[in-house]
Amino acid sequence: MKLTQYIFTFLMGYFLYAFVEVIGRGYTHWTMCLTGGLVLTLIYIISCRPAMNLIKCCIIGAFLITAIEFAVGVFDNIIMGWQVWDYSDRPLNLLGQICPLFSIAWGFLCIPAFYLCRFIRRKFS
Repeated sequence: MKLTQYIFTFLMGYFLYAFVEVIGRGYTHWTMCLTGGLVLTLIYIISCRPAMNLIKCCIIGAFLITAIEFAVGVFDNIIMGWQVWDYSDRPLNLLGQICPLFSIAWGFLCIPAFYLCRFIRRKFS
């Protein structure tokens, strides 16, 4: 049963993140879809912990998403040269792959993700 929940959650993250990015930027990249699926699955795992509340989930999620964004960015943008995104013009960026502004945005994006994960868990229970 848990595998089904993880697959469903991954697919929700895959398609929802792609949708958000297409609405926000006008396009997306296939690696961002995979990243969105991975991120929502990890948020699902952490949000299911009994002691996890919304604030903790948002803080942990912001750090988690930023770390994953950095890893994917190094691979996509620096190693592969795909130029999926570039935060070089943002203050305090790290190699143009992450920046505090987007880390904060990821924290806020964890709010609907937290409730979506709780909803998925209830539907599968």
